[in-house]
Amino acid sequence: MRNLHNFHIPVMGIGYTIDTPLKVAHLGIDSVISLVDDMLIEKIRKFYCEKEGIQYEEITPNHEDYRASRITSYLNMINDLVKEKFQELKNTSNGFKNELIDYFEMLPNYSDIRNEFDNLVKNGINFKEIGKFLTDKLQIGSISVNIMTKADKENYIDKEKLSYEYNDAHSALRGFANSDLNSSIVFSSGMNPSLFNYLPNFEDFYPNQKGDFKKTIILKVSDFRSASIQGKYLAKKGIWVSEFRIESGLNCGGHAFPTDGLLIGPILDEFKNNINDLTNDMFKILTKALTNQNRIVPEKMPNLRITAQGGVGTNEEHNFLLEHYNLDSVGWGTPFLLVPEVVNVDAHTLQQLIDSKEDDLYLSNISPLGVQFNSLKGNTKDKEKEEYIKQNRPGSPCPKRYVSLNKEFGDYGICTASREYQYLKIKELENMNLPQLDFQAQYSKIVEKSCICVGLGTSALLVNGLDTKVEGDGVSVCPGPNMAYYNKELSLKEMVDHIYGRSNVIERQDRPNIFIKELSLYFNYLKNQVQEKKQPISNQNNNQLEKFGKNLQSGIDYYKNLFSDLTEYFANTKAEILNELNEKSLLISALLEDLQTER
Repeated sequence: MRNLHNFHIPVMGIGYTIDTPLKVAHLGIDSVISLVDDMLIEKIRKFYCEKEGIQYEEITPNHEDYRASRITSYLNMINDLVKEKFQELKNTSNGFKNELIDYFEMLPNYSDIRNEFDNLVKNGINFKEIGKFLTDKLQIGSISVNIMTKADKENYIDKEKLSYEYNDAHSALRGFANSDLNSSIVFSSGMNPSLFNYLPNFEDFYPNQKGDFKKTIILKVSDFRSASIQGKYLAKKGIWVSEFRIESGLNCGGHAFPTDGLLIGPILDEFKNNINDLTNDMFKILTKALTNQNRIVPEKMPNLRITAQGGVGTNEEHNFLLEHYNLDSVGWGTPFLLVPEVVNVDAHTLQQLIDSKEDDLYLSNISPLGVQFNSLKGNTKDKEKEEYIKQNRPGSPCPKRYVSLNKEFGDYGICTASREYQYLKIKELENMNLPQLDFQAQYSKIVEKSCICVGLGTSALLVNGLDTKVEGDGVSVCPGPNMAYYNKELSLKEMVDHIYGRSNVIERQDRPNIFIKELSLYFNYLKNQVQEKKQPISNQNNNQLEKFGKNLQSGIDYYKNLFSDLTEYFANTKAEILNELNEKSLLISALLEDLQTER
């Protein structure tokens, strides 16, 4: 069945969307829960059990498989509560409820089900007839989950390493697989062969005769090549990828995974032109694998959705992405940080986001994962970090250890944002007897790491009035660059009306087109890379940067052709967009010429 909405709410941070399905799934809206922090998950489960009058039994670390069990119990609770809200929504015995009206009013104006409902009501309210209509037509939103494949810390008991099944990401996968959910798991941050090889252990990921699944796989990818490699790899295991979720490398929130200068437009075009061939190849591989495993081979090819996210900000952009690239859905993440009705954003952070401008939103090196991370200047977690540095006690106490992956100082991983790691690293640095300027530069790189695995979940505790003694009150937040163009708190209905073009919540008139904004981000990224590597620059680095620049130029040529031929979209901004493309092309050419002189 086709989704009623053509947008979804991606995972945001660790705690921002941890209970978002409870707020939107009964309204037919898809959203995603992070499975990074089982301690936070357990706290939120206890909170809702007490709030809803559900019996609560704590799952402590003494439980043999406590991380997976916490996740399973939480997801089952969320699933039950969402189903209860959905059933209540459809119950018209006491007349129409406001939420039922909201359900239909939030659907796109062109929605068939919305129009059918309007006609039923216009013809006179027959609650029996309407009740049947609601039962047949209303859909519940997906309660999807997200695993960062890189956050797969090994675990120990009494200094004895447990088998790989108890690694963090593996345990989270098991927790989801054992849950009652009929939904999707999103794998982000790239391929983890061990984790992917673990998937065939769970029956819910295999198709039935009709090609349906109890649980499906979504791969978050940055380009077609990555999708092809991962999709075929899983098909060889008998596992079908049901969705490729394409995310802009730089024009997004959270961790940033820049491509080699490949821009989102050409990437989406490659998917559009080649997805049928890839899907056919994957199905052939899947059929062979399932046959060899003596499993059911579906009668027809299972569905495969293509979605995208990162930087979309207007209804025109939303519709263009859907129609021009044949997408099934578009993700709207960053703007929902201004919708406290949907996400867990504390009042102080909310105001910071409302007040933020372009210069306040930056690509940082604060993540202990060693991946660049979109952040907001002046967030309270960074202020906490700076206070530790002033006290000559750099680093975090590291109470949760979810990214304790660095093994420079032994087999037992530690986090690069932790006080333990930074103490050892600074001691090592002091013994190198570097000149003061070099020492300070290296020192700054060590202490800039921030404890985001705690900070990205703290807001959920603050919003719900829960204890933060272990975590502290510091909040990390990870908006994309698009946040600069929104400047007020929004309701869910206001945000959805904006997405579907029934209103416009962006007051600024200077917001750049989604494609131009991403191009600018990539140009600045290239410029910074060139400046950083000039002294000295190796031939290998030079070649990589040249390839990056040439890919940007190729992307500009693609956009010039695209916008020159468009008639239905971007008519009012086409001339400005083409001018921007020409200007960026000249600037990139100048950068490439500078690289040539460095040879």
